[in-house]
Amino acid sequence: MAGSETHYTLPLPEFTDPVKVLIVVAPYYKDIADNLVAGAKAVLDEVGATYDVVEVPGALEVPTAVRIAHRQSNFDGYVALGCVIRGETTHYDTVCNDSSRAIQLLGLEGACIGNGILTVENHQQAAVRADPAEQNKGGGAAAAALHLVALTRRWGRPSSGVGFKPDSILIAGDPDGSKTA
Repeated sequence: MAGSETHYTLPLPEFTDPVKVLIVVAPYYKDIADNLVAGAKAVLDEVGATYDVVEVPGALEVPTAVRIAHRQSNFDGYVALGCVIRGETTHYDTVCNDSSRAIQLLGLEGACIGNGILTVENHQQAAVRADPAEQNKGGGAAAAALHLVALTRRWGRPSSGVGFKPDSILIAGDPDGSKTA
């Protein structure tokens, strides 16, 4: 049974500079969403991150909201939360695949995003996965975002502003560059 499995969990990264995270949640199943958010907030609190929470109508809108924030705001990372429960139609497959693919593409664009959109067969599976005292998938998504923020900061290049600004101007005819203007 999935609820009793154990997996290795990386220790949370430590930060010297503040971390600001946006939690985007689709509260279609409000009880599940509330638990996902509670788990995410607890993990973000552990590292001293600040966060905002925004709600969107459904799982398909989560990546769009993250994309808007990634382009127009100053968040270091994003936590995508929601729940899709299989129904009687293929709509489940579309929502699961499209939301997951969009989140992956955002990550490949450089957004530090943790995917906590549950894709389950029934409400009970969702409840176990969302519960902070059980599988805590909201906390796991927050931890994933934090790890990506830490990697971005570790491997990031310092911003040099817009355009090219040379350290000095070289003098024509100076082969070793020892003369500057």
